[in-house]
Amino acid sequence: MLSDPALSDAALARAIAIEAGDLLRALLGDDDCCGDQLGNRGDFEANRLILDRLHAARPDDFILSEESQDDGARCAAHRVWIVDPLDGTRGFCCRSPDWAVHVGLAIDGVPRVGAVTLPASGRTFSSDQPPALPAPHGGRPRIAISDSRPPAIAGPVADALGGELVPMGSAGFKAMAVLTGAADIYLHAGGQYEWDNCAPAAVALAAGCHASRIDGSRLVYNCADPRLPDLLICRPEWAAPVLAAIAAA
Repeated sequence: MLSDPALSDAALARAIAIEAGDLLRALLGDDDCCGDQLGNRGDFEANRLILDRLHAARPDDFILSEESQDDGARCAAHRVWIVDPLDGTRGFCCRSPDWAVHVGLAIDGVPRVGAVTLPASGRTFSSDQPPALPAPHGGRPRIAISDSRPPAIAGPVADALGGELVPMGSAGFKAMAVLTGAADIYLHAGGQYEWDNCAPAAVALAAGCHASRIDGSRLVYNCADPRLPDLLICRPEWAAPVLAAIAAA
């Protein structure tokens, strides 16, 4: 099925993300594998599966993965798959629910296609089947931030908006919280890479959310240096207020 040339990029991304998520969920059932060993095995096996599937289905495309050596030739490529086989390895090792699989595709630097699966909940979000955003909840804006590396800017932004900071795990989990209504804003600063947010950004944009750098500039992928240190994903009505609060901080 995945080798069918008629299969769309988005359907391919979704199928691969789900399969990798199933593999990782099965690993959690192995009681003899735990801690760092579980994380290392998950990173390796999920990465191998994703790369095998993409190489077979899209042999002419390049791949940038967190778990593989970077091939600088990708920088001249029109199409580059950007993947995080296990987003939130720390949470995965602890068997918490907030980890994800990202399979994204950047075309000429733009995040065009993405699939993010949250295997613990059995939910998958994709750019060709984005969920409808829930109605605004009407209360204080909830700002999803890293539970291990909260950005210094988050406090001043929350104060300016009268918002509530909500610590969460992986990048994909936080981004999808905006789509499900568990958060209104996802704000990150202080260090990410393209694989952390390419697929989430593609899905968020397809769902009608705002996605940008925290200075409001657009997200650009397949750069020679894959670091992409800051990110804002939010409901569209919060984009201007958040960007203004960041600029004033």
